[in-house]
Amino acid sequence: MLAEKSVLVGMSGGIDSTATCHLLLSQGYKVMGLTFITCDAGESAAISAKELAKRLGIEHYIADVRDEFRKLVIEPFIENYLTGLTPNPCVICNPLVKFRLLEEWADKLGCEYIATGHYVKVVSENADAEKKYYIVTGDDDRKDQSYFLWRLTQKQLSRLLLPLGGMDKPSVVEYLKQNGFDALAKGGESMEVCFIPGDYRDFLRENVPGIDDRLAGGSFVDSDGRVLGKHCGYPFYTVGQRKGLGVALGYPAYVLKTNPKGNTVMLGREEQLLTSYMLVDEPQWTDGVPENLAVKVRYRSRTIPCDAPVSTGDGRWLVRMHAPVSAITPGQSAVFYSGNTVVGGAIITDQRGINQWIPKP
Repeated sequence: MLAEKSVLVGMSGGIDSTATCHLLLSQGYKVMGLTFITCDAGESAAISAKELAKRLGIEHYIADVRDEFRKLVIEPFIENYLTGLTPNPCVICNPLVKFRLLEEWADKLGCEYIATGHYVKVVSENADAEKKYYIVTGDDDRKDQSYFLWRLTQKQLSRLLLPLGGMDKPSVVEYLKQNGFDALAKGGESMEVCFIPGDYRDFLRENVPGIDDRLAGGSFVDSDGRVLGKHCGYPFYTVGQRKGLGVALGYPAYVLKTNPKGNTVMLGREEQLLTSYMLVDEPQWTDGVPENLAVKVRYRSRTIPCDAPVSTGDGRWLVRMHAPVSAITPGQSAVFYSGNTVVGGAIITDQRGINQWIPKP
């Protein structure tokens, strides 16, 4: 039996989740906190979260999910880099680990709702007698996290509370100060990838024995296949990268693509990164394909109006954007919006052979 007005909050021990707990308490909810230990570095965060929960006067639980997190998030993250992709682990983690386990624990603890400190909103609409739930961008454009949540299920969205969606970060910080959490309010942002404290390249080296011995010495090439120099191994480069290439070509060079089979990395000029087309895997839609579609191809980018994806017949879908976009990166998400509402998404896939699908001028 789920208790009304009860909510389980995913607590990291940081600014946003603490503010979420306090706001929900002020709105009359019975609040409980749950902190996941996903990697060794998470142990100290769990202790901090428990101390904050005590200050807030709420029950707090800790779930050690390191084995599950490694299997579902870290191992695919590593494998994606080894296959030439640039993954986004948050997009993988949110539906498969974080929100799934929040739901399971909420059921176990008798909580009607789940909540997080994401800067987004959830709205519902009735479509064909069935209620549909949508992620909507948060009011703070600089903190909007809708891009990361497109894979959440309707069941997860139906019980999700997001009290920070209508606030901006400075307001959240000020709210904590006014309510006695001055020291916490002065804290910094959390790590971009929670299980990688530094550079992902060092993480790969630690987790893939012999990767340098096997892959160092591959060739940088240009678009005509001419060898330009030697590199450290294709997984250590991402599309659009300019810094840290270690070659001087007489002009600013960028990574255009990587080739795992040949262990080559193609370099070129910035304008060669521009394209109005991309290939994605089969899109997932909340409720069909709407008109006035736009797409975002990375977290810190603007949405670009686009046509509805068209199947190429080989398991990929062609998307035409109405303006050129730079550095389409396989492994990242293509998130589709109608206005400020998330309506679907897909993973950007291998772009090889895309020219055969692009209409001739």
